[in-house]
Amino acid sequence: MNTNTNTQDHKKYNTLIIILSVVIPIVVAILFGVKLDIELPIFLPPVYAVINGITAVVLVLAVWQIKKGNQRAHELLMKFAIGLSLLFLVMYVLYHMTSDSTSYQGSYGAIYYTILISHIILSVAVIPFVLITYARAITQNFKLHKKIAKITYPIWLYVAVTGVIVYLMISPYYN
Repeated sequence: MNTNTNTQDHKKYNTLIIILSVVIPIVVAILFGVKLDIELPIFLPPVYAVINGITAVVLVLAVWQIKKGNQRAHELLMKFAIGLSLLFLVMYVLYHMTSDSTSYQGSYGAIYYTILISHIILSVAVIPFVLITYARAITQNFKLHKKIAKITYPIWLYVAVTGVIVYLMISPYYN
């Protein structure tokens, strides 16, 4: 790949990453204010908690595969993790558009809210990290891909695992 094309690709991806990193949280915040008067055929919180759990496992497997030198398996697992995260986001927003929020009523409120707030903040912060990491992989800039993946991986894994923890802690209080 010539240097000019590589630079153009990086600029194109960087612009797209910036746009998506700003637009996704804004759209999600706006959609949280929209209430649809429909009843979903399934109760979504346990479904998206399972999706978060599967995402965590897939992320660990992907890192394991790349450490074994299996780049193709790593690539497929990472694409699957991205797909799972997108599916989670759609279901999460859909649930909040069709249901009232549930308040945590347990005796571990400080722990719950600490986990919840860090989960929410990092779920927004991880978006550009995932996109940059992915863009560096598809442009075959593996040196920089590996460098940012070392930051992206623990944040994304934390978000996936804490998503499950938040669900488990609040699940007794769903109506």
